[in-house]
Amino acid sequence: QARPVESGGGLVQPGDSLRLSCYAYVRYFSSYTLAWYRQTPGNQREFVAYITNKYVTNYADSVKGRFTITRDNTKGWAYLQMNSLKPEDSGIYYCKLNNDWGQGTQVTVSS
Repeated sequence: QARPVESGGGLVQPGDSLRLSCYAYVRYFSSYTLAWYRQTPGNQREFVAYITNKYVTNYADSVKGRFTITRDNTKGWAYLQMNSLKPEDSGIYYCKLNNDWGQGTQVTVSS
């Protein structure tokens, strides 16, 4: 089973927006819950958001109202739209599909 592949990270200023993408070419993509996590140096990986196969979503309190997770089951893509970014949103963002993790994409929010 192929691992997810993240993309879309970068360096942005506080208040900017960024959209992360996660691609997973797996046969049963539409059956799995997909989640985004993030990690900063010296800290554990923390939950950001998930979306179930029924499109039920859940978010960490720190990102509610600013981040939106979506998925396209027909093409094996998922997205994390991040608005009103803050410096504390910086980190490596990982996509998790079922029990498989991607390699991560770096997001840096700095003025």
